[in-house]
Order: sequence, then C-alpha cells, then structure tokens
Amino acid sequence: MSLKDQVIAALKTVYDPEMPVNIEELDLIYDVAVDAAGRAAIRMTLTAPSCPVAGSLPAEVERAVRAVPGVTAVKLDLTFDPP
Repeated sequence: MSLKDQVIAALKTVYDPEMPVNIEELDLIYDVAVDAAGRAAIRMTLTAPSCPVAGSLPAEVERAVRAVPGVTAVKLDLTFDPP
C-alpha cells in the first residue's frame, strides 16, 4: 500500500461527529498529495462554515495523518470552495 493510500485510510478513521460517516465518504476531502519526502498535503472542507467542529476537526485530521508511519509533515488547506 502506498503512503498516499495509507493517508487516505487514516482519513477514513475520522468521523463527522453529527453523523456516523467518515469524512472521506462525506466527500469532505478534495485532494490528498504525498511527496517522496513524506510530506502530506490535504485539501478539505467542512459540512458548513459554521460547523460546530470547525475548531477541532482539522486538528483531528492532522493527528490521524501524522500517525501514519512515513509521514513527515502535514499541510492542511481548509476551503469552502466549491460551496
């Protein structure tokens, strides 16, 4: 399994607290890139700009990705485009 696949698998362990669905299945993850040095770049959104977990969900995503062996850094880009 590639490092990118492992990162995506880690993202599937993060659930939206308001519904029993992971953020990958909710299509909140727009893009995942992992370079040869193990730096992961994630572009994601939330269910709404005023989402109650807007302060905690990005940190949870970063924690899950950092826990993947081989990941050396995580850059999280939170966007609301497209809405």
